[in-house]
Amino acid sequence: MNYTNLLLEKNGAVAVLTINRPKALNALNSDTLKELSALLDELGSDSSVKAVILTGSGDKAFIAGADISQMKDFNAIEGRRFAQLGHATFRKLELMPQPVIAAINGFALGGGCELAMACDIRIAGENAKFGQPEVTLGLTAGFGGTQRLPRLVGTGIASELLFTGDVIDAKEAYRIGLVNKVYPLDTLMEEALKLAKRISGRAPVAVQLSKSAIQRGINMDLDSAQAFEAEVFGLTFSTQDQTEGCGAFLEKRKPVFEGK
Repeated sequence: MNYTNLLLEKNGAVAVLTINRPKALNALNSDTLKELSALLDELGSDSSVKAVILTGSGDKAFIAGADISQMKDFNAIEGRRFAQLGHATFRKLELMPQPVIAAINGFALGGGCELAMACDIRIAGENAKFGQPEVTLGLTAGFGGTQRLPRLVGTGIASELLFTGDVIDAKEAYRIGLVNKVYPLDTLMEEALKLAKRISGRAPVAVQLSKSAIQRGINMDLDSAQAFEAEVFGLTFSTQDQTEGCGAFLEKRKPVFEGK
């Protein structure tokens, strides 16, 4: 499939997915969300891809938000459908087999912040800005912001950001736990690739099962989540990678994983 608003590059076992609407600061419209959904299906079924980096084109914006020019004349039904499209696409990102790293290279506002939060790991350039400014437009967050932000930073900080619409810088985003690391912008993608390649060098099935345990378990009660973890742990003993990994450890050599 040809994509109008997305770029895809392969770097070994790492796929780099770029939202490519620089004139609109990579804002998310319906067409971009539909393209993203289709590309996530493509990547999720590609066993050669072990990790994904998601970023935005240019050096000003990761994703500036949802496309206000499209939303401004929505009626209630159209608004709900747009939110549902965003929810479905971001949930697909969250549950795809491979870990996804958001390399946040500028503004991550509204839908951009929400998309970053649907990724497994977030790293930011020093120029990055974060926020859910929807209330300044008479809107609420519509792509998961009211749900993922409290889960990541706690209800108090999330409530302040969601109620005020304030924008915070990368240093503050790191302080509250919204991002894992902050790097100079000119080294951001290099650091993202280093991290993605470290992940892609681990046992692929074990990494994917770990992601599943995190994403499924976080919404379960503790007893159910631990039961799910035990099932996931048991499954790893059916893989060749487990035999190879444990054998290599005992033989004091580097393991060679094949994702089987």
